[in-house]
Amino acid sequence: MQQAAPYLVLGVQLAGTVVVCGAVGWWIDSVMLSAPVGLLVGVVGGSIVGLVQFLRTVQRLSRRDRDLANSEQER
Repeated sequence: MQQAAPYLVLGVQLAGTVVVCGAVGWWIDSVMLSAPVGLLVGVVGGSIVGLVQFLRTVQRLSRRDRDLANSEQER
């Protein structure tokens, strides 16, 4: 379970990024009266940032798992 924990957090990180960026876009819309432009930009931007972070985290975790497997084989 300890090895799977970082993978379980990935979905929460992705959703959190989209929600936070969407909320910032919504706030900008309420201040600038530009609805729904800010919300759309926030959600799309959050999706892009979240996906990039998701992929980088998966690559890092895969590399870590591969290194652990190689070190166990060497023993």
